[in-house]
Amino acid sequence: MEACFRNKQGLYLLLLFSVSRVVCISTHYSVSEEKKSGSLVANVLEDLKLGTRELSVRRAQLVSKSTKQYFHLDTHSGNLLINDKIDREALCSQTDPCLLLSEIVLQNPLKIYDIEIQIEDVNDNTPKFSKKEFKLNIPENVPTNTKFPLESAQDTDLDKNSVQNYTLSPNEHFWLEVKSDEGGNKYLDLLLVKPLDREEAAEFELTLTAVDGGVPQKTGTVQININVLDINDNFPHFTHSEYKVRLKENSPQDTLVSQVEARDLDFGSNAQITYSFDLVPESIHHCFHLNDITGAITVLGQIDYEKETSYDMNIRATDGGGLSGHCKVLVDVEDVNDNAPEVSIISINSPLPEDSPLETLVALFTVTDRDSGDNGRTVCSMDINLPFVLKPTINNYYQLVVQSSLDREKITEYNITITAIDRGSPRLTSTRIINVQILDVNDNPPLFENPSLEMQIRENNIPGLLIGSVHAADLDTERNAKLTYSLLSGKIADGPVASYISVNSETGNLYALRSLDYELIKDFKVTVRATDGGSPPLASEVIVRFVVTDENDNAPFFLYPLQNSTSPCSELVPKSAEAGYLVTKVVAVDGDSGQNSWLSYELLKATDPGLFSIGAQNGEVRTRRPLNERDTSKQRLMIVVRDNGLPPQTSTAVLNVLPVDGFSEPYMKAVEVSNQEHEEDGTLTLSLVICLAAVSFVFLVCIVLFAVIKIYKKDPRGSFIAAPPHFPPARPDIPENCTDSQSGSLSRSYHYDVCLTGGSLSSEFRFLRPLIPVFSVGDPNIPVNNWTPSGSQDIPEHVKERKSREQGRASLSEDSAPRSGAPGCTVNQATGANVNSDWLSYQ
Repeated sequence: MEACFRNKQGLYLLLLFSVSRVVCISTHYSVSEEKKSGSLVANVLEDLKLGTRELSVRRAQLVSKSTKQYFHLDTHSGNLLINDKIDREALCSQTDPCLLLSEIVLQNPLKIYDIEIQIEDVNDNTPKFSKKEFKLNIPENVPTNTKFPLESAQDTDLDKNSVQNYTLSPNEHFWLEVKSDEGGNKYLDLLLVKPLDREEAAEFELTLTAVDGGVPQKTGTVQININVLDINDNFPHFTHSEYKVRLKENSPQDTLVSQVEARDLDFGSNAQITYSFDLVPESIHHCFHLNDITGAITVLGQIDYEKETSYDMNIRATDGGGLSGHCKVLVDVEDVNDNAPEVSIISINSPLPEDSPLETLVALFTVTDRDSGDNGRTVCSMDINLPFVLKPTINNYYQLVVQSSLDREKITEYNITITAIDRGSPRLTSTRIINVQILDVNDNPPLFENPSLEMQIRENNIPGLLIGSVHAADLDTERNAKLTYSLLSGKIADGPVASYISVNSETGNLYALRSLDYELIKDFKVTVRATDGGSPPLASEVIVRFVVTDENDNAPFFLYPLQNSTSPCSELVPKSAEAGYLVTKVVAVDGDSGQNSWLSYELLKATDPGLFSIGAQNGEVRTRRPLNERDTSKQRLMIVVRDNGLPPQTSTAVLNVLPVDGFSEPYMKAVEVSNQEHEEDGTLTLSLVICLAAVSFVFLVCIVLFAVIKIYKKDPRGSFIAAPPHFPPARPDIPENCTDSQSGSLSRSYHYDVCLTGGSLSSEFRFLRPLIPVFSVGDPNIPVNNWTPSGSQDIPEHVKERKSREQGRASLSEDSAPRSGAPGCTVNQATGANVNSDWLSYQ
């Protein structure tokens, strides 16, 4: 680093500005031109009083105010390096000092350092003349000490590196005179020191050498050819020694700048004047054209106020005799608003988290305009209705900050248009679009469409069956929206939820892990939780109710006659029964529900199909016609019950109906029928013979007991009356058409008094003591006194007397109940059916 304490440059004062907490400090450096790329200019840490890592931490950036970035700032070391080779002459021409302006911008807090870098000249250019040779026509009568102006050499270097001296090749007639003006420009005159004589020497060839002051020195030469003429004693004279012109920049080509005019009092060829530029830099030849005949100066190239604000031109007028006159043309360039403002982005913080606090810096940029005056003053604005605001600072720097809350779920990105307008006439505008991506944060929990769902699953399902799917939506994105489904712990029936239902953690599909039985589980609930992948994770739950739908997987089951009984069931019917006589009621149930449990009865097979019928809905077996003597003593009925499922399921039961006249006769018939059945079954084994003998013995005992009872009947106190085999009427308080809500197997309620035994017809016979008929055991609402048996028989007097004596006795219900260990007698009120009944009697 070369601090600027020398060469009248001094140390620039540090300027401290505090505008919105932004500080601007100016620092000056110098560097020689033509240095290689990567050469060190200075280390800014010490001059800016910054820490070693402060440049990188505060995201320092070097912002150049020229069109090209000539320098580079190493934020790690603080070194200011040359980015590209610098040619001072191309950059600043003859302007001295040649300064390149830059800014070092630090963030958090914002601090700006103005950096001025002076480009020092080196001797890298040789002196050059505009022509390879000069031609002079000098009359022979020119007096001595006459001066002939010569064009000086041009050296684009400055100070000592520019042209310092001229030398002329040795001769007798001419001498070189060098003069300097206040601006340091050197003027050459060829001084005639000895009179000319055309007859002695008509031509002279001289060499003019220009030498600069660099180390090492560089030289440039030009050949001067002098032609000696006849007498020409008048010099051209311009009407004005100086012309001042104002020219707008960007003037089109061939625009007239000025018209110069010179006059010569001579005649003929000596009065013919030609115009030419004299001692002008090369840029003049590129921008302007001089008509050598008329003296009109017109625009040739691009006139740019931002490059040159004025032009100084020397014009020479030369007559035909070689005599010359000079004038000066001063051109002032007027600025035109031809440069639109430029928006340069320094930094952008994107993507920006959606939970960023207010006043968060989004972007830092600067606005510049190369014009001057009002043409270079700018105003910056941005789109409205955005959650951002522009905050101007110093030196046309702007900060784009957050002014309201952001929500990525509403807007994922913003394209912010920055508009810069200058104050020129007409106003010029430029725009720059800043794209800001909004970064998602986990601020939205997963949401189910409904807080509860209902799904159906048929019973007897296959394990692993897909039941349905739950789906939650998360408004976040990427990992914050990646959902995981899980089941919450709980119980279904007697087992955990996880043993019945599983959920796919990724898709939310629900699977049944085991086969379900509607008859055991009709419905159950599980809770599914959806958890996102954010940090911290958010979750929500949904309650899923599974309804098990019934299938027709249960066949109807006979309660009466009992389906799994080892012995066929028999019913007694009086031979005097008329058509429509109720023999019994078949009862069946179905474990299914709904229409799968709607049962219908049908008489599949019968010994005499025309004798009995069965109600399709209520299962009542009735006679279709009166019994006669031709009817067999045993009627075998095969009854089928069918449910209403699809496909329907059926069950069959066999019912034996025995026409009888009384209790004894039916019993004898039953024994005969039983014997016939045993004979039809095949060859009797020895055990069956022994059983038959035992049954016969029991039968004889029963006959003896029966005879004793008959004798005992003559005593009013110990006699009983055997009720005729018929069924009592239905209870008046039980409504008709009362069906089972579950199975639907009964359409009408009946009341029967049924006496049961544990074996077959041939197992045993029990004599029952006469009791008052009742409807229900233990039913206090139906008094015994109000019962009257149906039929043509009246109640005997001794029964009435005994009934009056028996009223109020608590043993009534006990006597009517079956005894433990012996065939019992029960009353079925609800269905009117007797399960496993072999014998029917009245209590």
